[in-house]
Amino acid sequence: MPKKIGVLTGGGDVPGLNPAIKAVVTMALNEGNIIYGIRRGWAGLLEYNFDDPESYRNIFPLGYEDVRRIDRSGGTFLHSSRTNPQKVKTNVIPEFLKGSPLGIVIDEETVDFTPYILKVLDHFNIDTLVTIGGDDTLSYSVRLNEEGVSIIAIPKTMDNDVFGTEYCIGFSTSITRAIEVINNMRTSLGSHERIGVIELFGRNSGETSLTAAYLSGADRAVIPEVHFNIDTLTDYLVHDRLSNPSHYSLVTVSEGAIMEGGDVYETGEMDAYGHRKLGGIGIIVADAIKKRSKVDTMYQQIGYMMRSGAPDSLDRMVALSFGTLAGQMLRRNEVGRMVAIHGGKYTTVPIKMVVSGIRRVDVAAFYDIVNYRPHIKDVLGVPMFLS
Repeated sequence: MPKKIGVLTGGGDVPGLNPAIKAVVTMALNEGNIIYGIRRGWAGLLEYNFDDPESYRNIFPLGYEDVRRIDRSGGTFLHSSRTNPQKVKTNVIPEFLKGSPLGIVIDEETVDFTPYILKVLDHFNIDTLVTIGGDDTLSYSVRLNEEGVSIIAIPKTMDNDVFGTEYCIGFSTSITRAIEVINNMRTSLGSHERIGVIELFGRNSGETSLTAAYLSGADRAVIPEVHFNIDTLTDYLVHDRLSNPSHYSLVTVSEGAIMEGGDVYETGEMDAYGHRKLGGIGIIVADAIKKRSKVDTMYQQIGYMMRSGAPDSLDRMVALSFGTLAGQMLRRNEVGRMVAIHGGKYTTVPIKMVVSGIRRVDVAAFYDIVNYRPHIKDVLGVPMFLS
């Protein structure tokens, strides 16, 4: 009897999602199973209307031909969203679900539609759901697993901050992109003798800023784990500039970085997972450095360019391997688990690990808190990702 498998991607897109999807689909089909693609992550389930024949576009069967070429490009061909079915704002509830008894009212502004999600999964007789995402997508996967849904999770995020694994799909490509931008900026920084500020992704973990600075040879790196003093940072960068024959210096800044006495710089309304939009701390830092040093600064927020385009070879390898491992788990019916890397080796962990902690940089091992720069004290026995 063939199993019915569902696969979805949620949250921000990263390079490597399509190779992972392809591996999951191919493995499932090779075992004689039926596999459904769920469009737009959790939104595809929440917005499925039993009375609307057009809803078939949200959940549809996948064959070999559907995924044959998808690994050649970045992004996710299943599309994505940041929908959180257990915290749906009343102003975005699908019209057909308003007043539904399958919605649990949390407060006057929020409704939990998990019972409806379960009904949709039951309607399609989904035996196992493969979810590919970061903390937010996988935290709801934990909720569904607790509700009795068989889940296999695959971690992805530019920040490499999913708890329970040393590596997430998308991290290598984000670092590759960051290094390219940093090295290209050197020509303009040197030509104009400026101080460069490069802002990178990283809400809770500074691994992107730290690793990009370490590999590119940036002068300083600011990370969320260590609050920084803007006067001290400015003095360092002025010194770095004067010590450089080309008269420039540069610093990488995590978007979640915090000045001493300040807070995380956020804008806009909270999303369904309680996050406001990050981004902009870099320009605040650049302006403050310019004011204090009287040296012109150059600010670059890499942002979405870090997640655009095809994956590099490492992300392609990990994505295919994660997808293959998920397929092997399907065959063995090993559910309620997440694929992971520990000690540089592929493994699996209980999916509950995702919500059991917050992944952060090991400051003592990899960061100089006095000088605001990478400081790798010992690599013997350390995983290749320096996690």
